[in-house]
Amino acid sequence: MSAPGHTASPERYLYFPGCSLKSTGAAYEESLLTMFRLLGAGVDELEDWNCCGATSYMAISEHSAFALAARNLALAQRTGAHELMAPCSACYLVLMKTLDYRKRYAQVDQSVREALDRAGLPTTNGVRVRHPLEILYTDFGAARLKSMSVRKWTGGRLACYYGCQAVRPYSEVDDPHQPTRMEALLNAVGVPTVDYTLRTKCCGGSLTGTIPTVGVRLNYELLKEAVRNGAEAIVTICPLCQFNLDAYQAQIRADIWKTLEVPVLYLTQVLGWMLGGEWKELGLNRSISGAKVLRRWLTAPKEKEAYV
Repeated sequence: MSAPGHTASPERYLYFPGCSLKSTGAAYEESLLTMFRLLGAGVDELEDWNCCGATSYMAISEHSAFALAARNLALAQRTGAHELMAPCSACYLVLMKTLDYRKRYAQVDQSVREALDRAGLPTTNGVRVRHPLEILYTDFGAARLKSMSVRKWTGGRLACYYGCQAVRPYSEVDDPHQPTRMEALLNAVGVPTVDYTLRTKCCGGSLTGTIPTVGVRLNYELLKEAVRNGAEAIVTICPLCQFNLDAYQAQIRADIWKTLEVPVLYLTQVLGWMLGGEWKELGLNRSISGAKVLRRWLTAPKEKEAYV
């Protein structure tokens, strides 16, 4: 897991940010890095990484998408790492799919090998892909997070939304139908959660940009069900899900639900807050729809002025 110049450690992670965490998902990266720092773990960003090959690449040329994903894995392998952390659900899925398809389909493996060989990169399939949720649950565990928590939760109950790509078709992150690891970690640090039946239902993904009436309606259903079950906010592990559920609330307010204001947070923001992280370093200042709710929940009166 270590990059050149770093001592190998079970708590040092090589990290593939992908495109979203450097743009619309910036709060995810900010909170991820802050949370791991507070846990005492090191994170090294993969140098010279490229797009994972998701979305348009996979739709236009699957072999090109596999080659793009494989390049990132080969770069990780060249550092001597055996694992690569991928927080974005789409990135995680494409990287996992590339490893899987190379093992199962000779034609895919040959195409990838040829592309990597032309680039002078390792052609073997020697890096394990891991998601932060799985790392938090297995490498750290609920008991350790509880022992390191320094704050008391002053907010409302949360609905844990996993989305579809992190848990299906691969089940390393959590159970594909009834995932519970987010709830376990949040409950351990004193954050209450609700029973959220739509935790793995699709948020609409890119449909909000291509067929908005369908995409926004899917967002509405997820938000409505969370509130119906007593949640006052949603917590997720996917940057596209977070963006969809957060950014389209204004449209939903205009069309359907006038009083809608549900913060949509990353798991890393909530855990980072409980571990002692501060407002801006966790990207909480980037909230679109639930900013007022978050300030009311999480900031003392004397602090509020600084965050406005």
